[in-house]
Amino acid sequence: MSILAWIVLGLIAGFIGSKIVNKSGEGLVLDIVLGIVGALVGGFIFTAFGGSHVTGLNVYSLVVAVIGTIVVLVVYHALFGRRSL
Repeated sequence: MSILAWIVLGLIAGFIGSKIVNKSGEGLVLDIVLGIVGALVGGFIFTAFGGSHVTGLNVYSLVVAVIGTIVVLVVYHALFGRRSL
């Protein structure tokens, strides 16, 4: 996949994942980064269970990326969530 496709997939997956996990986006840049990382994590998870990794800019890859993004966001909020002193 080209870098532009990764950015578009990351933005869409990050936005959808953010809406599912915490009902608001994380911001444009963070949504893209979390979406790209989520696509990599989702590809790893799906490959571990016998599925296919991210194959391009299509619906299957979007589903893989969104699931990976949800996993990344849950870990992200567990580590860097709101901490009260």
